Amino acid sequence: MTVDLLGFLGVVLVAYVVPGPDFLVVVRSAAEDPSKGRAAALGAQTGLCAHMLAAAAGLSVIATRTPAVYDGIRLMGAAYLVYLGVRAVLTARRTARERRHATEATSDAQEEGGPARGRLRSAFTQGLLTNVLNPKAALFFLSILPQFVDGDGSMAQQIFFLGVLDILIGVVYWFALVVVAARLRALLARPKVRRRWELTTGWLFIAIGVSVAAVA
Repeated sequence: MTVDLLGFLGVVLVAYVVPGPDFLVVVRSAAEDPSKGRAAALGAQTGLCAHMLAAAAGLSVIATRTPAVYDGIRLMGAAYLVYLGVRAVLTARRTARERRHATEATSDAQEEGGPARGRLRSAFTQGLLTNVLNPKAALFFLSILPQFVDGDGSMAQQIFFLGVLDILIGVVYWFALVVVAARLRALLARPKVRRRWELTTGWLFIAIGVSVAAVA
């Protein structure tokens, strides 16, 4: 099996560096807690595993060549991003109201105690669904990966090999990003900064979701 590893690595690194829905989910989760950031990153990479297996089995070909299926996945992904955005905006408004109550200090102290398993599962699910419902991830495995494989070898095996390599690279990249994004926690401890962060990321989610839905 012969593949163009150098060319493939270059494309993969560029794909990860360019911010997208996965990037926003991981950074936002990591800014709340590094453990949540890692959970969101693992969720996103698990979503890539699903796309990789589907592409290797040829299932994604059916989805991307059937407009109704592709549009359905795209619209579900857009709706989920808008949902995340609306929830973040509502959280920002709720936080502003809670600042007026004397119990704020207690609730903040409890939140800083560390994420519960439920919060980690929530972050993992966000990363997973954001990636699985992104049809561009499926198109990457179907249109980009085949350009780096040997036509004489097994297409499925080579896509699987490159897909696993892509996923491992992503894990390293996301975990490094989590370390950087976690430094935002000190800033987010300030109520006003936290509210602005929630509003900004919320509207970004909504904007990305709308743009995804508007694509013809």
